[in-house]
Formats: sequence, C-alpha cells, structure tokens
Amino acid sequence: IVLPEMNVAFDVGRAPRELISIDYVCLSHGHMDHSAGLAYYFSQRNFQGLPAGCVIAPHRLVQPIQDLVQVYGRIEGHVSPAKIIGVDEDEDVAIRRDLVVRPFRVRHAGGALGFSVIEVRKKLRPDLAELSGQQIAELKKRGESVEYRLEIPRVAFCGDSAVGDYLAHPHVRDSEVLIVECTFFEGDHLDRANQGQHTHVNDLPELMQRVNSKHVVISHITRRTPMVEAKRRIAQVLKPDDLARVVILMDRPPRPRREPSPQE
Repeated sequence: IVLPEMNVAFDVGRAPRELISIDYVCLSHGHMDHSAGLAYYFSQRNFQGLPAGCVIAPHRLVQPIQDLVQVYGRIEGHVSPAKIIGVDEDEDVAIRRDLVVRPFRVRHAGGALGFSVIEVRKKLRPDLAELSGQQIAELKKRGESVEYRLEIPRVAFCGDSAVGDYLAHPHVRDSEVLIVECTFFEGDHLDRANQGQHTHVNDLPELMQRVNSKHVVISHITRRTPMVEAKRRIAQVLKPDDLARVVILMDRPPRPRREPSPQE
C-alpha cells in the first residue's frame, strides 16, 4: 500500500514499480506475502540512482533483513545500499519535518506491528492568543515555550491482525484513514481466523464501533471468497452508517474489453 503524497508505503509485497520511488517502507511483519520484495526494492533503487531505501521494521527483523541484503549481494555481485530502522510500539520515526511514523503492536504472529502516519504542527498556546508579537518575542527571549505540539493522525495501517486493544490508541481510532484487514468470511472459517490471528467479517461491527475514522479501508481478503460474496457479507453485518465509511481496497472495476482493430 503506497501513500505517494507522504512518501511512505506499508509492506512491500513483491515490490511493484509504484513502490520503488518511495523512500520509507513500514514493514509490519516478515510473512512472505508482505516482505518478499525487500531485496528487489533496495536493488532497484540502487539501479535507478536513488538514495538507499529505508525500511522501518520490528527490531527482531533488522538482522534477518541485513542478512537477506548480503545474500542477494552475493547473488547479484554487489550489495545494494539499505537503511533498516528497528522499532517497537511508540518509537516514532520522523520521515519529514511535519510527519512522523508511530508503530503500535497488533494481534498477529511474530510480534507484528501497525503504523500510524501522523502530521505534526506547532501552534501558539491558546492562553497567549491575545498577546502582541513583541510580547510573544519577549517570552521566547526569557526561554518560555510559546507553542504546543498538535498531532493529526492521517493514516493508520493495522497490517495483519485480529481486532484488539491497539484500536484504543487515539492515533489509530481517530485517524482520517484506517486500513484494516478482513481475511475470512465463511462461517466455518471462524476458527481459522482465531488461530491465525486474523479478522473475520463477524468482527467488523465491533471494529467499526470502536473507531472514528472517516474512511475505513478493508484489505487482505482471502481468494477463497469471491469479491461479490465478500461485499455481500460486509453489507450484511454492518449498519448503513458504518458501511458508508468502508472502502474495499481490492474492489476494482473490471477493465474494459479491448475491441480488435480492423487489421486484427
């Protein structure tokens, strides 16, 4: 999932071309469908003359990713530059002067993380609003802080996860856009969802009740369930107001059929 306006991506998958120009990749966990393209991401950035890509990942994955880069270096004949930052919950990484990534723990195997992208602004303290510019300057000269930090959670990515306490974080539940998974939809898949720590469609009402996000993006739908059936089940379990907030990431309109040219 790529946020080009913020220069951030969540997980790499097979590292599609849209990902290569993104400087910061937040890796939620090491499962292959989320991490397979890491070496390709680093290599392609190097090939295109871009600075080393930066992967923000759980601490325990830092050494394995470094090992992976070295192994592919032996395969390719040179080691691609790579920057890897290990994090855990609440260990912010500044990716821009006004933008930070904040990790949070989610309910999935292997110490998986979610990530919030938070806009940070400095605002004048409300109690100083009536002061003149000169008076505020005098306070600054005396070493008094005249500003406060305002955080605006823009996007929260929950990765693979069952519904859990992470939804209580204000930067998650109040994010403008919340990206969550919903892997399973069949009634006999409830046990499979619990064992794998994934979200089942029956969990969505609780999730929607706990979050205030204007847009809730559902991803990671199993291929076992046709999209038509997944949409039907989501509409069946959610209230109309909650359903209006939902976007299904993989629900793309079919491509128009190309008519053959007269020469064909």
